Amino acid sequence: MIIGVPKEIKTDEYRVALTPAGVRELTGSGHQVLVERSAGVGSSIADADYVANGARIVDDADDLWADSDLVLKVKEPIAAEYPRLAARKNQVLFTYLHLAAGRECADALIGANNVAIAYETVRLRDNTLPLLTPMSEVAGRMATLMGAHHLMRSGGGRGALISGVPGVAPVNVVVIGAGVAGLAAATMAAGLHANVKILDRNLERLRQVDIHFDGRVQTIASSTLAVEEACLDADIVIGAVLVVGAKAPKLVSNELVARMRQGSVLVDIAVDQGGCFEATHPTTHSDPVFEVNGSIFYCVANMPGAVPNTSTFALANATLPYTMELVRHGWRDAVLADDALAEGVNVVNGAITCGPVAESLGLAFSPLRSLL
Repeated sequence: MIIGVPKEIKTDEYRVALTPAGVRELTGSGHQVLVERSAGVGSSIADADYVANGARIVDDADDLWADSDLVLKVKEPIAAEYPRLAARKNQVLFTYLHLAAGRECADALIGANNVAIAYETVRLRDNTLPLLTPMSEVAGRMATLMGAHHLMRSGGGRGALISGVPGVAPVNVVVIGAGVAGLAAATMAAGLHANVKILDRNLERLRQVDIHFDGRVQTIASSTLAVEEACLDADIVIGAVLVVGAKAPKLVSNELVARMRQGSVLVDIAVDQGGCFEATHPTTHSDPVFEVNGSIFYCVANMPGAVPNTSTFALANATLPYTMELVRHGWRDAVLADDALAEGVNVVNGAITCGPVAESLGLAFSPLRSLL
């Protein structure tokens, strides 16, 4: 099989989908790996490192897409890449897609008549998301750091230090959602000595969080009133709500933001899925924040892209075993043998095969099994 690794062209995206170690595994199994020139530079991986492990460097992205049976990416294709989706019949794309909040990309994938498998919906039987987890861990930690930065006056906030100092109280951090990203955000905030509240609807999850923090973080059963009360007392609010494959629920209204402290900061990790704040819209690392009713919103849609060296290796460690399944068995046999990987299939030959995506976009849903 020929595996292609294009350079990411989304604004401020420096990650790459495969490391030299992954190239060695794939070429050692008899497959060809094409890497677009400079694809790994943003992650501090030189072309020579890929070549030394068996890859061939390709100068033209169009050629790479046209020659590849399997394309490995990090982020969903953007408009400039849509024409490449149909360059090769029966091609498989393996990447983050987040289609529930990306109708244009969904339409392009449907029109390409190929197969698209989303990292973020690969789901194990215990409901964990093995390919989303590493980036959620990165984004959660970053959310606290970015919130702390923008809470400073130089960052546009009200000029408070997250940890406080002796004699001056630390700030209040509210995390909405106790999943992987939320737990990572709360862990970082607690480590910086902030006062931390974490909200979730799952009481069993809150019990686990309480044990994890040994009572150092306040756990609250989420409700409309609980979210409102927590936000009114917050300096930093981190939205970390995830509904697998679907749009995130809107939990913080602009009216509520207007009643929050002036200069408070809201960080929306769920922006890829549409965001859980009413005012959320995607921003970039080059222009990360905007103001709403006196508060600062940080809504960067590829947060882990700011730390690409860490993020690339964390992501590749998780995706490589699934990539090996795809190249060894072909996508059909691979998903028949692995229910978790089957959950990741979002589009097959013009049909949406992920229920939450179809529902969010108002499109017809086709069960994957009916297409195999």
